[in-house]
Amino acid sequence: MTKPLQRRSKFFGGAIRLLIVCVLLAGAYGIWIAVNRTQSRQNTARQDLPPAPVQVAAAAHSKVPIYTIGLGSVQAYNTVTVRSRVDGEIQKIAFEEGQMVKEGDLLVQIDPRPFQAMLDQAVAKKAQDEAQLANAKLDLARYNELATRSFASKQQVDTQQAAVNQFTAQIQGDQAQIDNARTELGYTTIRSPIAGRTGLRLVDQGNIVRSTDSGGIVTVAQIQPISVLYTLPEQSLPALQKAQAAGPVTVQALAQGSKSVLAQGTLTLINNEIDQESGTIKLKATFENKDRALWPGQSVTMRTLLETLDALTVPADAIQRTQQGLAVYVVRPDDTAEFRRVDVGPITQGLAVIESGLSEGDQVVTSGQYRLQPGTKIRKTEGQPPQAPGPAGNAKTQSVSTE
Repeated sequence: MTKPLQRRSKFFGGAIRLLIVCVLLAGAYGIWIAVNRTQSRQNTARQDLPPAPVQVAAAAHSKVPIYTIGLGSVQAYNTVTVRSRVDGEIQKIAFEEGQMVKEGDLLVQIDPRPFQAMLDQAVAKKAQDEAQLANAKLDLARYNELATRSFASKQQVDTQQAAVNQFTAQIQGDQAQIDNARTELGYTTIRSPIAGRTGLRLVDQGNIVRSTDSGGIVTVAQIQPISVLYTLPEQSLPALQKAQAAGPVTVQALAQGSKSVLAQGTLTLINNEIDQESGTIKLKATFENKDRALWPGQSVTMRTLLETLDALTVPADAIQRTQQGLAVYVVRPDDTAEFRRVDVGPITQGLAVIESGLSEGDQVVTSGQYRLQPGTKIRKTEGQPPQAPGPAGNAKTQSVSTE
């Protein structure tokens, strides 16, 4: 190729590249202008919209209790099945079914006459043997005196001493019979061994009861105080041990299916083994139960306080769940909405612990988020703003909780 043709080819190649660059720059400039115009129209339209009514709350440091939840069953602190220890006829029923009784209160009176007769016989037998012992002791004294003057042999003295010892032992046996008869006589009066509430009466007055009867007469259950047995996952054991080492562990009993607290008590026992089949550990809590809100056999939800955090918190309703994670709407100084990512810790009792993303005093939207987009103008209200039905909002409120 000749030199003029080469120079001409280079000239046209450079011109074409320059033309391409100019076209690209013009296209980019046009796109920039279009985007700015669109954004300007959006901003103008957004400014024309009335402020969205929302409720707000300020992030603040709060005491946040951290609980672990388990299911439990209420049981009496002590339960006694009252049975007869002697055979006899019931002469008197001294309690009403469902009555609160104190320790030592009379429950049942069994006919005492046969046992009183046995006691009287034992007392009479002892008196008879005591008289014989007294006579034997007098004879022993006489033999000892005769033996000093060689009028009685050593064998006679020893024989009389043996008689005295025999009557002495016999009297000891008589005393044992008296004690046994007096004890059985005492069994005819049945008193409550504990303070509690009586159940259904299983035997009526006039019936014959025997010491071998397995059903008993009545059951007395101590319900003040009262206990609850419940289970927790074995993963909770380290936190439970740490909490118990720091002091008494507070436990709350809630009605199943409700958040109302029936009673508050103290954790009294962490069982000494883990159930390998279920992977749970048994615990026992004690409640004073002064208002009798807990009843033996009742199923309850147990809430055990592990620790109390002093942390930055916001109402749990402010937390939004998005595909990118958890976030909140923050109110800017110009009363516009900012959608901000946050790191959230435990959520309990309506409070969410904020680990990062907010500072104390930042105002967050707690209700009315479905109306908002980043930059939306906000009007703070004191009343409850209307909520969108169903999942119509931009993001769903987080419902996870340590509860």
